Amino acid sequence: MRQVRAGGYEEYAAFATARAGHLYRSACLLTAGDTHLAEDLVQETLGRLYVRWGRVARVDNPAAYAQTVLTRTFLAHQRRRSSTERATDVLPELPYAADGDTSLRLTLLEALSRLPAKDRAVVVLRYWEDRSIEETADAMNASSAAVRTRCTRALARLRELLGEDLGEYAAT
Repeated sequence: MRQVRAGGYEEYAAFATARAGHLYRSACLLTAGDTHLAEDLVQETLGRLYVRWGRVARVDNPAAYAQTVLTRTFLAHQRRRSSTERATDVLPELPYAADGDTSLRLTLLEALSRLPAKDRAVVVLRYWEDRSIEETADAMNASSAAVRTRCTRALARLRELLGEDLGEYAAT
């Protein structure tokens, strides 16, 4: 395994420090609130970036590249998921929950957890990351038509789970 050249280490460290929080938040959404898996995915992503940093530093948008690596790492994890792992209906308290509507956040995370992994990835990339259909397709290594179809189905499933009016989940 090649290592980052001496001058590039500082550049990589600055990038990783600046992007780790955003990658973690995206990973939390992808994993529907599983903070431990989110941390593992971020570490795996940053490790992969470190190994290829010479190439990554030359791309136009290293942050988008990192997000693509995170998404593909998540999807690969979902494919090889061990049969000994069990999902739980208990979500841990999240450190950022104090500044918002906790019940709404938990309801949305629960609804996201009920979506298949690829549908969840489409929703996170399109609406959390605010990516275009083409960018989402590239990140997921899928066609634009597949992304449109998944997006439509995922949003329909979320509406089914949450109801048409999200206002009922907001604190009154």
